[in-house]
Parts: sequence; structure tokens; C-alpha cells
Amino acid sequence: MQRRIGVYGGTFDPIHNGHLCVAVAVLDVFALDRVLFVPAFVPPHKRPQEISNPYHRYAMVALATMDAPRLIASAIELEAPSRPYTIETLRRLQEEDHGAQLFFMMGADSFEEVTSWREHERLLSEHHLIVAARPGYRTGAALAAHLAPRLQAQVVDLRGGRSPDPEGLAAPRIYLTDYVAEDVSATQVRAAVAAGRPVDGLVPRAVAGYIAKYGLYRKEE
Repeated sequence: MQRRIGVYGGTFDPIHNGHLCVAVAVLDVFALDRVLFVPAFVPPHKRPQEISNPYHRYAMVALATMDAPRLIASAIELEAPSRPYTIETLRRLQEEDHGAQLFFMMGADSFEEVTSWREHERLLSEHHLIVAARPGYRTGAALAAHLAPRLQAQVVDLRGGRSPDPEGLAAPRIYLTDYVAEDVSATQVRAAVAAGRPVDGLVPRAVAGYIAKYGLYRKEE
């Protein structure tokens, strides 16, 4: 049977319980073999000073996924000789595992900006895309309105507990999902730390400990 691999790209500054809930749900619904969490070295749309050191972010992803055998922290973008675009990262992953079917995962906010990404039409045409939207975020039509008509035709709205058609997985699709069972954002976590509030219910305990140990997200004195 063809291997199915989820590729969860993002800043993960920090990874939180919402990310993990989405990954576990996608593993089950799409019958994936594993999900790779791929922290971006420096996302092209952000300045380096706006985000934490990539190695801190990778370490937190590794800690968060330690007890989940099918959730894997990937350093592929940290090890790249240059700052790769998503399309380049997916190409490298495909070269490493020729027989695998890749499912790229992203949040709804990133999906709204996807038309500004490098070779976005190729990205959406060659790989499955799973968009994780919070419940009530937008209707399917509104969420995909920024795409070209031929890409809109690939959209499959799975919100409301619907499952993908197994036969439809043969060709790339854009799946809109509402698997965000825990409505948490990285901004919320950073704000809580800066205000001196506990974050144990927002991130895994090991990640909370890492944030405290290395003084991440604290207000500068």
C-alpha cells in the first residue's frame, strides 16, 4: 500500500496543543503513516527578529512529539544550505521517499496567504493540502475565494465531521477541515508567558518547562 505522509509546516513558535490535536485527527481521518512537523528556519514572510531561534522551536517540537511514535520532528529545513521554500522542501521529501504520497498541512491563516508563496499553483496541483480551520472560521467558498478557478475546483470541504472519499485521494485535493478541537494560538501562548501566566493547559508540560528554562517569550526588562 502506498505510504501516506503528513507534512505539517509552520513556525511553531511555540508548538501548542492545537497543533497536536490537528495532527492526531489527520493521522486518523486520512490514514497517514506519520506526520512530520517541519519548523521553518526563517519563514520568507517574517523577519528573523520576529521569531525565536529555529533550534529552540525545533527542540520544543521534538519534546512535544516524544511520546507519539507517528508524530516526528523534522529538521529538514534547518539542515538545508539555504532558506528553502515549501515547494523545495516537499520536493526533497519526495526525493527521499519516492513511493510516498505527501499531504501538506497548514492553518487557515497561512492558507489565506498561500497565493503569495513560491510556485503556489504547483504546490497545490502536485500535493494534497489539508487546511486546519477553527470551527466557524469561514464558509468553504469564502475560504477558497482567493484561489484561481481551476484550484477552487480541487477544494473538498470536510468540516462538520465529514471524511474524505478514499477514491478521491488518488489526485491532489485541497481539504478544508475543522479538526482544531483546542482553540489555542501561538500568539496566545507567548502573551501568557509575557504576562507571567501559566501555559500548562496550552502546551505540553515538557514544552512549558523548556520555555521557562530558556526564558522564551518573556518581556524584556
